[in-house]
Amino acid sequence: MTKIPTKTLNDGNQIPVLGFGTYKLNGSQGVNAIDSALSNGYLLLDSAFNYENEGTVGEAIRRSSIKREDIFVTSKLPGRHQTYDQAIPTIQESLYRAGLDYYDLYLIHWPNPKEEHYVEAWQALIAAQKFGLVRSIGVCNFLPEHLERLVAETGITPAVNQIELHPYWSQASQRAYDQAHGIFTQAWSPLGRASSVLQEPVINAIANKYHKSAAQVILRWEFQLGVGIIPKANSTSHQLANLDIFDFELTPEELATITKLDKPNGQLKNQDPAVYQEF
Repeated sequence: MTKIPTKTLNDGNQIPVLGFGTYKLNGSQGVNAIDSALSNGYLLLDSAFNYENEGTVGEAIRRSSIKREDIFVTSKLPGRHQTYDQAIPTIQESLYRAGLDYYDLYLIHWPNPKEEHYVEAWQALIAAQKFGLVRSIGVCNFLPEHLERLVAETGITPAVNQIELHPYWSQASQRAYDQAHGIFTQAWSPLGRASSVLQEPVINAIANKYHKSAAQVILRWEFQLGVGIIPKANSTSHQLANLDIFDFELTPEELATITKLDKPNGQLKNQDPAVYQEF
């Protein structure tokens, strides 16, 4: 079974660098897919309140033979519950849904800057960490301006910033900012949701060289960029393939070639965190 490397976060906790995305995995089919992922070697499960599948994740964990303390579970606070008075009960409700005593990582899902609640949401996550509801706390889709405000007003730096990241949207400046401030960057939609990026000739040429798939080359590129990756895969074959990226290494030239695929309009759904709102 593949041994997944870990990263030490700025709070001292360890996080697997490769995990399993659970978006749209719901009900019994979702439980089966997640249980399969755990059996195949994944130890990080990424969920969210808005995915409406925290119960599914919890059930898969209970069915698994893996100990709870060996599984790293993430969930996220939705925009509609970002006020302090709503955030704490929402985190508790997330745990009740999953049937868990704590989350290993809890994130603010989007900054929703027009609402002006993300700082008090962050204060709620800080409190939840002190209460023992969550082990590590972080954010998703936060720009430098949002991160700077969190630190300026609370003194606490997020452990993780989960952002859209794939070859068409490689986020060089955000990655550099996160790294400079001790924040671990995680990539959501690391394969561009199976977009045309998988057909890119330069990626497939590299894949042929290493006898790998285009998806494996992309995931390896992200791993070598130093970011966390959380691909989703329903089938056992895809789950195993996404884990099989630790037995080869891309050259600096190959890394640069893939990074050059970045596009000014490369975002999947034009979700600009400076203005986008998700509730």
